[in-house]
Amino acid sequence: MTKLPNHNRRSFLKIAAATGGGLMLGFNWTESEAATPTVLVNAASAAPGVDFNSYLSINPQGVITILSPNPEVGQGIKTAFPIIVAEELDADWKNVVVEQAPLDTKKFERQVAGGSGSIPHSWKRLRVAGATARHMLIEAAAKRWSVSAADCATQKGFVTHAASKRKLSYGELANDAAQIPVPADVKLKEIKDFSLIGQTIKNVDNPKILTGKPLFGLDFHREGMLIGMLQRPAFGYKIKSVDSAAAKAMPGILHVVTINNSVAVVGKSTWQVKKAKDALKIEWEKDGNLESTADHNRIFKEMLDSSNTTVRRKDGDVETAFKNAAKVVKAEYQCPFLPHNPLEPMNFFAHVKEDSAELAGPSQTPEAARNQAAKLLGFPPEKVTLELTRMGGGFGRRLNTDFAIEAVQVSKAVNAPVKVMWTREDDMTGGIYRPAVRYRFEAALDDKGTLIGYKLRGASINAGNATREDNFPSGAVENLLIDSIDHKSPITTGPWRAPITNFLAFAEQAFLDEVAHAAGKDPVQFRLELLDKAKQKPTGKITYDIDRMRGVIELAAEKSGWGKNKNVAQGFSVYFSHRSYVAQVGEVVMEKGKPVLKKVYSAADCGVVINQSGAQQQVRGCIVDGIGHAMYGNITFKDGIPDQKNFNEYRLIRMNEVPEIEVHFVKNEIDPTGLGEPSLPPAGAAVANAIFKATGKRLYNQPFVTTEVFKGVS
Repeated sequence: MTKLPNHNRRSFLKIAAATGGGLMLGFNWTESEAATPTVLVNAASAAPGVDFNSYLSINPQGVITILSPNPEVGQGIKTAFPIIVAEELDADWKNVVVEQAPLDTKKFERQVAGGSGSIPHSWKRLRVAGATARHMLIEAAAKRWSVSAADCATQKGFVTHAASKRKLSYGELANDAAQIPVPADVKLKEIKDFSLIGQTIKNVDNPKILTGKPLFGLDFHREGMLIGMLQRPAFGYKIKSVDSAAAKAMPGILHVVTINNSVAVVGKSTWQVKKAKDALKIEWEKDGNLESTADHNRIFKEMLDSSNTTVRRKDGDVETAFKNAAKVVKAEYQCPFLPHNPLEPMNFFAHVKEDSAELAGPSQTPEAARNQAAKLLGFPPEKVTLELTRMGGGFGRRLNTDFAIEAVQVSKAVNAPVKVMWTREDDMTGGIYRPAVRYRFEAALDDKGTLIGYKLRGASINAGNATREDNFPSGAVENLLIDSIDHKSPITTGPWRAPITNFLAFAEQAFLDEVAHAAGKDPVQFRLELLDKAKQKPTGKITYDIDRMRGVIELAAEKSGWGKNKNVAQGFSVYFSHRSYVAQVGEVVMEKGKPVLKKVYSAADCGVVINQSGAQQQVRGCIVDGIGHAMYGNITFKDGIPDQKNFNEYRLIRMNEVPEIEVHFVKNEIDPTGLGEPSLPPAGAAVANAIFKATGKRLYNQPFVTTEVFKGVS
């Protein structure tokens, strides 16, 4: 049984009969606590003084509506959340309707899309919500039939009584259920009894997306709304002078205003505003370091050789281990800055009024956007509303709030409702990039090929700590030293899908492959031996689950037929991030003297899989993203100005380059862990290690296409 604490039962579940009949359950997504019944004014709003956090409503026709609070960025959360509730409710999925909730910190907690954390955070809460409603519907039916609730069951939106062959729909029972006392505890289903969870269920927004319904920020419209675009400085520059005469004279242009270190053009239509923005004559002057890619390469070398580092973890006697080693393997790996490049560029709507503001748009952190806007305007946060739109991709870029705050600033400056829009060039050159990083690895082997010493130094630009010091193989090596050093740059950076690990995993797994080769051991067996060592004789703390990591390694090796197909070159990689474990095998063949990726096998342990469709898409998307950026992604700089400004200069993976992908999930009953990011980190190394197997050449730097192995490939 799942106990519902009595000390604050109001905060979990509130039940009411809606006007015109029906049942509405408002449940807190933050606490597993129940509440006493309350009457609603109507099906869409709570009675005065009732603080609902989210709603599960059932109308007399049996339609179940779930209000979903978390931002939908393409990760499928708007489908997964209601699946969990509907499973415990025993609802008929075809009768479930899902609606996006607005930002409301009084009703919801963690309205965030990031860190692959939405499902882990809400799993238990959602299950209890559904199970509590189901319990009360059964009690209502039993009372009407004058039978024991223990003799009743539920199935697809009905309560049934087998002995009398009677049944009642949830809609028919909704009003009666509103009068049933909320239980102090409820029994959750056993995993084996799930009928919805683990199935393949289509995204609830598919019909609207396919028919072009207005879901995204770029679709958002308010009557009287103006369009705004900004000309922003390159990195290390500030405005010296602005000549806006030509822009102001163009058709449809209403305002040209300077806001901080940018110039905003506001007008009636997107095209008019863009043309006027292009007509601005701005003179910039130096305001800090003007860094180029050549500078970064020099800075990396200096940092890797520096004595001014921060030790992140040290186990054993590293110096002695390397001094006594029979063989030492060394390698360095480097990645460039990367833009996020979501399909939908940054945009946001704001209407700043005298004592309040309305915001709307695609944000992964709507509460932060709302709070920063309120602070800027000097308003109490409750005076600022924020409507969430679906996002056309985010990948971490929309965790930042800069584009939302721009909309607020522009609306305030021109005293009108404004939607600020970024062009693709704005988006690609506007910063908040993935940090550039260079790693130096060293491994000490004894005369039996055993790893006895391990060093990692992470040198980064605006990344802080570019290591994950407690990740594998920490705990499996007696003598280990991990340290880091960071350079502060005017080039802005931020989270990029699977922050830090998106490149660290490539470097680490490519290096371990090289170490296994130097030790004369099979790469898969080499990793399994390290895990055995971590389990039998651990060194220091271990933050990863050894058995789960072993499980995905063995599953990937089994499904790929590791080492058995002599017609392909295979490469292996495994990584733990965002609470989940993923192992991958890449298969490469040589065509016309060049390596071609044909297939990737992926084995993931993310606990219970909510929706096979969504889970498959997340894994496949991560692999394509990881491979594509490892192969081609690259932003370079000259005196603070990005060299690449649009997709004619910035290479992405093409559809004909996407390999066949075969996905497998470890079946277990572990509570769900993250899945939006964990399959990206191991992808690059699985490919690089397969390329080494095919060519005998190691890949140390990204993008791969710039290396000798791919000379002549465009």
